[in-house]
Amino acid sequence: LAHNGEINTINANRNWINAKAEDVREVWEDLAEYILPIVSYEDSDSASLDNALEFLLMSGKNPLTAINALIPRAWENDDRLSPEERAFYKYFSCIFEAWDGPAAIAFTDGETVIGKLDRNGLRPARYVITDEFVIMASEVGTIDIPEEKIVEKGRLGPGDKIAVDTKEGKIYKSSEVIKKVSHLNPYEKWVEENLKEFIPAKDYPELDRKDIIRELLVFGYDQDQINMLIKPMAEKGVDPVYSMGNDTPLSVLSKRPKLLYTYFKQRFAQVTNPPIDPIREKKVMSLNTYVGKKENFLLETPEHAKQIVVSSPLIFDNEMEELIKLYGEDKVEIIPAIFDPYDDALEPALEDIVKRVEEAVDNGKELIILTDRDVSIEGAPIPMGLAVAAVNAHMRRKGKRSKFSLIADTGEARDTHSIAFLIGYGATLVNPYMAVQIIRNLVEEDRKFNLTFEEAVRNYRKAVNEGLLKIMSKMGIATVKSYRGSGLFEAVGIGKEVIEKYFPGTPSPIDGIGVKQIAQETLIRFNKAFFEEPAKLPQGGEFRHRRDGEFHSWNPNAVRDLHKAVRGDSWEHYEKFVEDTYKEKPITLRDLFKIESDRPPIPIEDVEPAEEIVKKFIGAAMSVGALSKEAHETIAEAMNRLGAKSNSGEGGEDPARYGTIKNSKIKQIASGRFGVTAEYLNSAEEIEIKIAQGAKPGEGGQLPGKKVNAYIAFLRRAKPGTTLISPPPHHDIYSIEDLAQLIYDLKMINPKAKVIVKLVASTGIGTIASGVAKAFADIIHISGHDGGTGASPLVSIKSAGMPWEIGLAEVQQVLIDNDLRGRVKLRVDGQIKTGRDIIIATLLGAEEYGLGTALMVAEGCVMARQCHLNTCPVGVATQDERLREKFPGQPEHVIKYLMYLANDVRRWLADMGYRHLDDIVGRVDLLKANIPTDHYKAKYINLDLILKDPDPTNKKPKKAIQEKNDPPAKSFDDEILKDALPYIERQENYAGFYMVRNTYRSVGAKIAHEIVKRYGDKGLRLSKIELNLRGTAGQSFGAFCVPGLNLILTGDANDYVGKGMTGGLIVIKPPVELLLKRKKLGDDLKLVPKEFKGKSWENVIMGNTCLYGATGGQLFASGIAGERFAVRNSGAVAVVEGVGDHGCEYMTNGTVLILGKIGINFGAGMTGGTAYIYDPDEEVERKINTSYVFIDEMDEEDYKEIEKLLVKHKAYTNSELAKRILDNWEEEKLNFVKISPVEVKKPSPETDEAKGK
Repeated sequence: LAHNGEINTINANRNWINAKAEDVREVWEDLAEYILPIVSYEDSDSASLDNALEFLLMSGKNPLTAINALIPRAWENDDRLSPEERAFYKYFSCIFEAWDGPAAIAFTDGETVIGKLDRNGLRPARYVITDEFVIMASEVGTIDIPEEKIVEKGRLGPGDKIAVDTKEGKIYKSSEVIKKVSHLNPYEKWVEENLKEFIPAKDYPELDRKDIIRELLVFGYDQDQINMLIKPMAEKGVDPVYSMGNDTPLSVLSKRPKLLYTYFKQRFAQVTNPPIDPIREKKVMSLNTYVGKKENFLLETPEHAKQIVVSSPLIFDNEMEELIKLYGEDKVEIIPAIFDPYDDALEPALEDIVKRVEEAVDNGKELIILTDRDVSIEGAPIPMGLAVAAVNAHMRRKGKRSKFSLIADTGEARDTHSIAFLIGYGATLVNPYMAVQIIRNLVEEDRKFNLTFEEAVRNYRKAVNEGLLKIMSKMGIATVKSYRGSGLFEAVGIGKEVIEKYFPGTPSPIDGIGVKQIAQETLIRFNKAFFEEPAKLPQGGEFRHRRDGEFHSWNPNAVRDLHKAVRGDSWEHYEKFVEDTYKEKPITLRDLFKIESDRPPIPIEDVEPAEEIVKKFIGAAMSVGALSKEAHETIAEAMNRLGAKSNSGEGGEDPARYGTIKNSKIKQIASGRFGVTAEYLNSAEEIEIKIAQGAKPGEGGQLPGKKVNAYIAFLRRAKPGTTLISPPPHHDIYSIEDLAQLIYDLKMINPKAKVIVKLVASTGIGTIASGVAKAFADIIHISGHDGGTGASPLVSIKSAGMPWEIGLAEVQQVLIDNDLRGRVKLRVDGQIKTGRDIIIATLLGAEEYGLGTALMVAEGCVMARQCHLNTCPVGVATQDERLREKFPGQPEHVIKYLMYLANDVRRWLADMGYRHLDDIVGRVDLLKANIPTDHYKAKYINLDLILKDPDPTNKKPKKAIQEKNDPPAKSFDDEILKDALPYIERQENYAGFYMVRNTYRSVGAKIAHEIVKRYGDKGLRLSKIELNLRGTAGQSFGAFCVPGLNLILTGDANDYVGKGMTGGLIVIKPPVELLLKRKKLGDDLKLVPKEFKGKSWENVIMGNTCLYGATGGQLFASGIAGERFAVRNSGAVAVVEGVGDHGCEYMTNGTVLILGKIGINFGAGMTGGTAYIYDPDEEVERKINTSYVFIDEMDEEDYKEIEKLLVKHKAYTNSELAKRILDNWEEEKLNFVKISPVEVKKPSPETDEAKGK
């Protein structure tokens, strides 16, 4: 097997296939012990897939069946499938969990060779068919093939396959492959007769209001959780959005009892594999849950389909009761998850549950229900996640886990994180009965709650389902079947014994509490509920400061004292501010360190000046939009005056600021590409690629529609009033190689700028950072889980990402181990506010420090946590003109705070005996653990992993020793510029002729740089640089193209054509070459065409994700483009002859004319611009995403526009198709349809602010 990509679902895949050991023994008998385990946890994901496939083949499966059963297409919502094909996938969904991820796969059993692409189409797979060969690769142009020999140029789309049967000498395409295997058994009949779709009699349970105060206390509820979490879900049907970061103690450091699931953080994909978009690409995702015993996976019988499909893993009382009836009492076992209320009783209770489950399954039970309803003064609830994980882990080890389904009937689950936690550790279905009862009570008791119980419960279900899709999508997982049992969490503060026994495979880098302490936390709540009178629900304080609630480091005293310090020039108030933030430590892991220097103190006068230290401070990425114009510019001016750097954030920047004191020296390029143009990138000293953000890793940036006024819409090239949520992935970064390509693109468009890659701390970040350094990034930025945000789902703020202390230490160690540390600088952020924070970050390896929230507070933020509502009372984080007038900030306030901070650092350095901050970078030997022995949880923490010195001999660099980390080879553009540069300087016309190869990447980008640095985004207005190219262009052909640059390619192109183009022209056309030839000896020489014989509109001419983030310019291509064509197009005009799936995704402006077939999900997320599609077969209507776009009426202006574009297309590309349509225009024009976004039907909100204000 050959594999390009990653298997995102590998955890669940390995767990589930190894959990079927009983099946292996049944078929292979005595040989089973030589075979088991089927896959190894030590191998690569490719090796595990290879093992699984090979084992299925050895067990008698047809290779075409095996590959399509393990890696199915996204069949659930695809109405293009035949009944036979749908039945095939349905049947095997009853047996296998999909092996999913950005994967292009080729494998053979010696007779059949099969190429296969993942369900999302996240890897490129291009193929060429000649008379003799089928050549498939991730790029076109890897082998030179004479054009006249080529029969077909194609690509694999999402879920597609191609098979070559060498025995038959036949090629089978996708539909033929499935046809070949879907008739091997009567799958349609088996599915029809056995697989039942669960449709409950009622959507909601019959419930009365009841007093549940004791239960609420036992399960850890408070008023904030009800009012800020459950109530918004029931009212609006979405996960509540909140703002600012998480400044409360980690669960293991909190003095209060915490629920077990709060110790576990969601994992997320970054760089090596991408998250997926659960909003715009929801069509390829599924929550379908298969309930019932799984039959032997090595056999195929009608009984394999004997299961019940539930549309979501979330169920309520009425559905659970119906399922019990459907199965019958003889197949159902209900087991209480309760333990005697003393701390030594929890472990025996877990052992008893596990034993009872195994006995029940051995006796033929197929549905096991763990319930914590029987809470009483005599019995406390076992944390449901622990009970589920114990059963799941034990039955997996016994090879019996696939023989039953597991329902968690629990009062503990309330939000999407707690429910995902249960599913991630093995629950088939979850019934959060207490949350539903809370909603029932709200309907009865809360006068402001204006929904019926039925509406509220429906909304809650929708919020949970969409939240689950989002959590799955963070890891790039599309189906809940492949998320269930994956354990895709990392623990902060859970002991190794608990992990190994109940949560095997879960990273837990700092060790922590055991079962006894978990019991103690439960019993603190239990005793409060049953033995304190009167029983009263606390206010809370987890989400915002409350007088008697959880401690917040940004508490009112800290905010007030920092304001006094910067407004009154008071060092005493700065010291008081530092004291306020640490009042109830430990809060963060760095509070568990003590600094033990190896030198005596020195006078502070001997330490480098604050003016030098302050240059290492970075204003964190906060966009204009999240912040007001005034707040954003205040920070930029302050940083520039100090010689430090501010970051534009992901919303673009007003060109009027370029080259002034208000210019952000760091420009961010995020997945939405808002405001990214060639001039924007050239105004930067550093360019930051935001892969992830601490407050919401695995998700895109979010700007509520209320904050998108005319000015913000102008900067982002969007429509006023439209909520802007960036895609979770960069659509040009699905792998480390793709990241290297984007870094290369950026170094071409701005060769002087350093490129930063921003990551979020998580287990495995060290390996990722190694790849980033090898990809030629200059700076790696590590963000902590507690970073700030202008708008983020509340569960993401609280439940994703790791402390930066863990991430920074791992990155430093792995880079030193691999001798890469000298090539890159390390930067860190996340609740950094004092000199001690800076010193500890430096000792762990950081050289620069990001500050966000602290700068906002310095300029006037009062921590109202209303950024997401556009109601900031002091004008810092709002676009409301009235409120912006109240903005009190001045650059001097920010400057004062940063100078205090730098002097605080100097004070620490003096105490340590060091003159320069640079002298202590990576000196982890100066840090020691200082664990509080009197803290009932923190005392179990072990910091050895963080404090490990990777190179005690100091033979390898511990900090950056080179200024930039550039690739050694010169670019192809450098060769062109030898000819073209004098013409650019003189603004004269130039025409050049060059041959290109697929190794020539980003052709045109450096030329665009030379134009834009002289003339800005307007480019060359009086002249043209025209490059006539022949051959196959490499990745990012025409990236960041600007006005006056024309690229005419005769040949083929790969992925990312026209990425970020601002203007200019790109033309791609099939080769036509005339050769002098004789037909036979003695004949005269004649001109014979040496050309590709195929029809352009039936063959692929360029790759995936073309025109990504384009803001202008024109593209004409005589052939088919791949997936996600014109994704995030904000102004370019394009003509192509066919596109793959997800065309025009999240387009906000521009015009696209498509003269051929389109894929599914067209126009998802589109809010602006127009698409015209040639549709003689009337297929478009079922392929567009009707939630976002509709077929609009055409008028004469539309027909004129199409005709004009067709004339241009024919002139530029010699397109036969364009010629044919134009020759019969009056008839053919009726075959065009116009696609418009539904947003155009909505009126634009009134905005007070003029565009340029």
